[in-house]
Amino acid sequence: MSTVYLAGPITGLNYSGCTSWRTYANSVLEDAGIHGLDPMRGKDYLAKEQSIGNDYDSPLSCSRGIMTRDHWDCTRCDILLVNFLGSARVSIGTCMEIAWAYDNQIPIICVIEESGNPHDHAMIREAIGFRVATLDQGLMLARAILCQ
Repeated sequence: MSTVYLAGPITGLNYSGCTSWRTYANSVLEDAGIHGLDPMRGKDYLAKEQSIGNDYDSPLSCSRGIMTRDHWDCTRCDILLVNFLGSARVSIGTCMEIAWAYDNQIPIICVIEESGNPHDHAMIREAIGFRVATLDQGLMLARAILCQ
């Protein structure tokens, strides 16, 4: 089964802000027989957080746990789907995920506004293989690449 890693900002968002688009993306991908890898899986204990941090006293949410699983996911997926829509500040973790995928020659689809997003940087632009303006376009592209 093909896999798509669902990358995007988490730190500073509330639980719904970082899970709702991933839940939607997973449902669209599953309909095509594609498995979405969600960095928030198994982290329901953060549901009451109003501003998610980047280091908790939990194996999955401590700095080492985040780094270990996210790196593993980003280097074993078939496609990295990055959702930067509406970003208020740069997501350092997502930028690292892009670098890991790029270094492993994993195609990167980036959903980002045409202008004004804080992630619109020369190195990000060069690392991504596909740039689209809506999540649905990104999901359609992932399906087109992975499904025959």
